[in-house]
Amino acid sequence: MSRELEAGELVLLTDRKGRRYLVSLVEGGDFHTHAGLVSHDTLIGGTEGMQVRTTRNAELTVWRPTLREYVLKMPRGAQVVYPKDSAAILMQADVFPGARVLESGVGSGALSLSLLRAGAVVQGYEIREDFALRAIENVTDFMGTEVTERYQVEVRDCYQGIEAEGLDRVVLDLPEPWQVVPHAAASLDPGGILVAYTPSIVQAAQLREACEAGPWAAASTLEVLHRGWHIKGDAVRPEHRMVGHTGFVTSARRLAD
Repeated sequence: MSRELEAGELVLLTDRKGRRYLVSLVEGGDFHTHAGLVSHDTLIGGTEGMQVRTTRNAELTVWRPTLREYVLKMPRGAQVVYPKDSAAILMQADVFPGARVLESGVGSGALSLSLLRAGAVVQGYEIREDFALRAIENVTDFMGTEVTERYQVEVRDCYQGIEAEGLDRVVLDLPEPWQVVPHAAASLDPGGILVAYTPSIVQAAQLREACEAGPWAAASTLEVLHRGWHIKGDAVRPEHRMVGHTGFVTSARRLAD
């Protein structure tokens, strides 16, 4: 049975041209667009997938945003890790429910959302307080305040060390992840996984070199390219644009002492 849309929750409005608008429903509120106005009260009490008309007769479809859609539209203070890379990071890190994860460089919280959705307990390090606050706000807006039981963010520099011990995973989105390699080795349990996201292959190579000093094995680096397809009747072809290079995902496993 479908759950009614309620005041206070996020919805995604899409038009016929594929434009998307992220809206927080408020009783008595209005959503304004170049194509007219829609009252929030028209949406509250409705259902996902319903279609409504603006005051200028434009059609909008109402959805609850998926995690992917939210990440692409949420407010940001720093560049986000895109969904295609978040998916690769989750697989390379083998994140599981209850996993103790140290995430450093939380930025706007995009990767935090993926880790938390996978059931991890996330301790975040972020050197900028404004980014830390933005990440917490984005995470709680999408997942609710109860997620703070599994999500804590400290304003700290991971290059100076990791306080936690007995971690299952360390996930980094930092300019110089090789500086964290010794700290990750001290904090991860044997068999634990280190994963780093880097824009440049030079960064990835320097990280791999740091891991060669031990105690690491099974190191790998990959890049994800995302190409959509246009399918309409007999017209079937790749999309003219694709999401090409965004970053490299490097992982390694911690050996026993």
